[in-house]
Amino acid sequence: MVAPLPGLGRWGKSRYGCLVGILLFVAAWYYGIDVGAVYLRYWRMREEMRSVARFANRLDDATMQRRLHAKAEELDLPTQAHRFTIRRSARPREIRISTSYTEVVALPFARYTIRLNPVARAPL
Repeated sequence: MVAPLPGLGRWGKSRYGCLVGILLFVAAWYYGIDVGAVYLRYWRMREEMRSVARFANRLDDATMQRRLHAKAEELDLPTQAHRFTIRRSARPREIRISTSYTEVVALPFARYTIRLNPVARAPL
């Protein structure tokens, strides 16, 4: 018969069980902050693009470019993100605004390159 180790025979008696859980949570939070910030900026830029696209029938392309460029500056996006493509199509009558850029997330043991392609469409 196997005898339980002293002090480890019941739940809650482990010395490091809670510490390991807390350490894993803190590590996920630490790494998630940097990656989450990239996607938060992406979603905010995409929302601004959708907002500009909704008012496209009242705005000219130069005004839309200025607004989008100002938002990209405010969000501190890479210079690649400041190049917007605005296309108005006749059939179907819609506007399409897009851009493409990459962001590099440097973590202590890894370096990730994330490619983002926000697109907004709206009827004219």
